[in-house]
Amino acid sequence: MKKENIVSTTLDEALERVRLHGSRTDWARVDAMTDEEIEAQMRDDPDWADFMDIDWSKATLVIPVPKDPISIRLDKDVLDFFKATGKGYQTRINAVLRHYMQEKRKTDKAG
Repeated sequence: MKKENIVSTTLDEALERVRLHGSRTDWARVDAMTDEEIEAQMRDDPDWADFMDIDWSKATLVIPVPKDPISIRLDKDVLDFFKATGKGYQTRINAVLRHYMQEKRKTDKAG
């Protein structure tokens, strides 16, 4: 897809477009589909290939919160590891720290 073909819109703009022109989604058709039909269509969609067999039952909704910019000193090998995972490495570092914080809070309450 070419970058000039990508259109950005805010949620408010999208909601206003639906209010004025209606939704282009055929919700009656979606509602009539069985789980098996939905899964079959997902399996046929190459964009879902890497996600089909993941157990999503324990997924949690994470609503991003504003971040505080800080300066932190990390061991070079730790930083290199996260940078090697690609774009978003700072977000992944934050996720690891958040997980540690949540687990620590659990153990502190239990003890």
